[in-house]
Amino acid sequence: MAWPVLVQSAWRHALVRYVVVGVLNTGFAYAVYASALGLGCGYPLASLIALIAGTCLSFKTQGRLVFRNMRNSLFGRYVASLALVYLSNVGVIAIFVRLNFGPFAAGAMALPINIAVGFALQRFFVFGGPRDKLE
Repeated sequence: MAWPVLVQSAWRHALVRYVVVGVLNTGFAYAVYASALGLGCGYPLASLIALIAGTCLSFKTQGRLVFRNMRNSLFGRYVASLALVYLSNVGVIAIFVRLNFGPFAAGAMALPINIAVGFALQRFFVFGGPRDKLE
């Protein structure tokens, strides 16, 4: 299979799009954070600006590119899903820490679980049911 055909085939799956778009959104949010620091903001304000900008971009890109749903009325659900992912993340990290993993390793090990939780919440709670094949 040629490379472009492989990419096109993978892009048909919502979970692949979710991960790719998530990585790009994370890069954008970090760029906003770094830019705000470069403009003289302290890290708390830079982090807040990046959080707001990243959340807004992520809502639009996840809705459009991943779940093909552009309804702005879903923004409240999207923010609620992020809060639930945060709570899940903290809980999963706590479990790994209690199993004697350090917080850096625990955070890394929590990533796949929280990607799955975020994907499920956005797919079924925020943007609606399945619109294409779920791997």
